[in-house]
Amino acid sequence: MPSSVVNNYIYFPETEILRIIYQSGAVYDYLKIPAEIFEKFRSVRSKGRFLNYAIKPKFKYKKI
Repeated sequence: MPSSVVNNYIYFPETEILRIIYQSGAVYDYLKIPAEIFEKFRSVRSKGRFLNYAIKPKFKYKKI
């Protein structure tokens, strides 16, 4: 099911960066995301909800 929030994402395991490309076109890098968290993110039905509850409040990020 396509996300209404997330257009695409890329995970860089060597640096633990999760890059989110939002539907709006904005691009953010979420830093030091463990592989286990990425695997959960990848498997959840609602990417936006998971970002809001499990990633944004707990990990630093920067706009690209």
